[in-house]
Amino acid sequence: MVQAYILIQTEVGKSGVVSRAVGQLEGVVTSEDVTGPYDVIARVEAPSVDDLGRQVISQIQEVPHITRTTTCTVVHL
Repeated sequence: MVQAYILIQTEVGKSGVVSRAVGQLEGVVTSEDVTGPYDVIARVEAPSVDDLGRQVISQIQEVPHITRTTTCTVVHL
């Protein structure tokens, strides 16, 4: 199982709406509003890196009011 954190920037005042919408997507484990340079952080899971991109990240990028995303894949060293 591949896991990643998606750091999300939103339009002003839209973090709650975005967090709820992202949290309902398949593959999203958690989605929370945060303070700092990002507005929402989501933890996602998928069977492979390819599935992560196709099934999860592409869905997140279609959510309205998102201005930018950064994907941080979890690694086990």
